[in-house]
Amino acid sequence: MQGLSLYIRRYWLRYAFGIVCTAATATLAMLIPYFNGRGINAVAQGHFELMLHYVEAIGLSALFAGTFRFFSRFTIFNCGRDVEYDLRNDLFAKLVRLGPDFYGRYRTGDLMSRMINDLTAVRMMVGMGILTVINTPLYYIYALAIMFSMNARLTFASVAPYLILFVSIRRLTRSMMERSLRVQEGLGAIGSKVQESLAGIHVIKAYTLEAHEAAGFRALNDDYNQQSLALARLRGAMMPMIRTAVASSIIIVLTYGGSMVVAHRMMVGDLFAFMGFLGLLGWPTVSLGWMLSIWQRGRASMKRLSEIFDAPELYSAADGTTQTLPVKGDLEWDRVSFSYFVRPPVKRAAPVNAPGPNRLDPDFSSNGHKFDAGVPYALKEISVKVPAGSKLAIVGRTGSGKSTMVKLLARLADPTGGRVLLDGGDVRELPLSALRKSIGVVPQEAILFSDSVARNIALGNGDATASEIAAAARIAGLEGDLAVLPNGLDTVVGERGMALSGGQKQRVTIARLITYNPSVVVLDDALSSVDTETERSVLESLGESVRGRTTIVVAHRASTVRDADQIVVLDHGEIIERGTHEELMAEHGAYAELFRRQLLEEELAGY
Repeated sequence: MQGLSLYIRRYWLRYAFGIVCTAATATLAMLIPYFNGRGINAVAQGHFELMLHYVEAIGLSALFAGTFRFFSRFTIFNCGRDVEYDLRNDLFAKLVRLGPDFYGRYRTGDLMSRMINDLTAVRMMVGMGILTVINTPLYYIYALAIMFSMNARLTFASVAPYLILFVSIRRLTRSMMERSLRVQEGLGAIGSKVQESLAGIHVIKAYTLEAHEAAGFRALNDDYNQQSLALARLRGAMMPMIRTAVASSIIIVLTYGGSMVVAHRMMVGDLFAFMGFLGLLGWPTVSLGWMLSIWQRGRASMKRLSEIFDAPELYSAADGTTQTLPVKGDLEWDRVSFSYFVRPPVKRAAPVNAPGPNRLDPDFSSNGHKFDAGVPYALKEISVKVPAGSKLAIVGRTGSGKSTMVKLLARLADPTGGRVLLDGGDVRELPLSALRKSIGVVPQEAILFSDSVARNIALGNGDATASEIAAAARIAGLEGDLAVLPNGLDTVVGERGMALSGGQKQRVTIARLITYNPSVVVLDDALSSVDTETERSVLESLGESVRGRTTIVVAHRASTVRDADQIVVLDHGEIIERGTHEELMAEHGAYAELFRRQLLEEELAGY
């Protein structure tokens, strides 16, 4: 809730105006039963002209009370919308800054639920919830003060049921908080299930899993329904309790107050005024349970949102620049180890005598990493130097750590031990956005957005011209495919590029890399979905575009990396061979065996 108070303080002036209007509304509303009682007493005493003055006062009070009520609700409700707007923007900005490890822990559907349902609950809390929190105590304070001034004994008797009600409601508050949190979590689980099922609908249909998926969704829905019903029972229990308290109070006033009127110890107008004040307390009392429900649900939702806001981000030098760094392209993995199950060292305050404002604490980039027994490591003490302008090829079996190496270069994760260096400097000392602007990565899985082919190609470079986009598509080998697409480069590819084949999607990402124009080029098995000839042709065309730049090619086909200046062979996270194509073939080791096997497979595929 501390984080939420920062957003509320942004609009404190408007909240203050809304609270003043709320107080004015309560004040004027209290005058109506008061003047009503005085008017009835005037009639009973035969003062008709005085009664007319009270009638005028009641009309003016009602008019101004309605006006102030409008401004109070308009102002505070709009503040709630503005807080929701700011929260949503900051939440999305936080989500796009978080690393892959975060998305490994949280499902997409659950995050979408937090962005929609939890934000709505928070908006209700800081809008209607705050209005009710201010409004209800004011009504009680005003009404009880006036009632005490009129008749203390009758006031004590009439509020006794409310005291019992408050004690009972307080016991339900904690249960409502717990139930609200479970309901929000259940809604997130349902959202995740729907998102995963729709994303994998082709697999579901191919394996005839419709009934299985429906049963899984039904189980989640049943659990959510039970949690919602449990929360509804708590909320439902409040309303009869509140109405019982209100009815009991009215009965007390009618019986006890009526006897006082008969005994001439109280005027009939004061009895009507008491009934009016109890009527004014009816809605605040009824809304008390609803307010508590909104408040507890909002607190539970803010707790879930805080899990995102509090998630750690990768450390970055704080200069905020997005410009490309002056990069030569010297790369080095210096005794790098990495495990997906061990948290990497964190940035700590630099020593006072540390040279430079962004100097890392020595422990942050320690080379003396000790392996944890029983923990799987994707990389183990990897050391590779890549001179500027040269080409490094990384080959190996599936799961050998190839993609992990390039992931650490672009800081999609940080090493568990060792350092990754760019031009001699630790990449963690560089501004994160500028680093990634200088390194272009074509990932193994081609991700396209539901937009045109041209916009997907120009995704990383909004200034790319139509001719540059067309040239990039040609280099990526897309000319033939564009000729058969309905609208060429303007063809909308659909969600995640569903309108294109796997090979076409990969070539679009290659074209995207060309328009991005980075200093360091990384191809992470970027053409695995095309045939060998197409892959070789695209790489040859691409080679002309990236000539003179440091290039890293991750490939499962050894036949496509023979022109690399240096080839490293990974196995179980360790380098088992390194050298040029000719040197590795002469060793007759793992690389030579892989190369000969793939040549045989290509020959067999040609028949």
